[in-house]
Amino acid sequence: MIDNYDSFTYNLVQLFYEFDLEVLVFRHDEVTLEEIEALKPRWLCISPGPRAPAQAGISKEVISRFYRQIPILGVCLGHQAINEVFGGATIQAPVPVHGKRHQVFHHGQGIFQGLPSPLGVARYHSLMADRVPPALEITAWTADGVVMGLSHRRYPLHGVQFHPESFLTSHGRELAANFLAVGKEVNWGEGAYYQLPVASCQWSAIKNHQ
Repeated sequence: MIDNYDSFTYNLVQLFYEFDLEVLVFRHDEVTLEEIEALKPRWLCISPGPRAPAQAGISKEVISRFYRQIPILGVCLGHQAINEVFGGATIQAPVPVHGKRHQVFHHGQGIFQGLPSPLGVARYHSLMADRVPPALEITAWTADGVVMGLSHRRYPLHGVQFHPESFLTSHGRELAANFLAVGKEVNWGEGAYYQLPVASCQWSAIKNHQ
């Protein structure tokens, strides 16, 4: 977990603890790419944060370095950082939203597989992803067009603008389980990965993948 000095970081940690995972947390200015690589993590998560991706320390470098090798989930600020890495922009949202539950829509694929659409989620943000680049696809959105989810078209790289760890979000645990399942096997050799259908991954497989 890359911590962008956010109050929600350890709520995310607690969410992943529910899958019997060991979660290591590093602040975005207290870890190097080499130290992360030496750990050979099975997943990475880029936390929310109070500022913009430009002030997110090593977060964008982590995404750029590891997205071909390991499943990455970006939440809120992490989601915006993913968009910027591939050439997108971060802009002011039309209306800042903090601590509100809104409905988002999705196609039921990837990390949204098996989840209802619309889906009630918690929003805490005044910035949003804009000019989504061709390498990424929009996976979730609001009725007024705010991008709420992004995924890379080839690699297990996913971002959500909302907070799956919040009690205001429905099915946050299931979304986290989908993320853990989509990139179930990691290959540190040539930056490849094996993508398995979410439906084929049982809870026991997720728990044993440590």
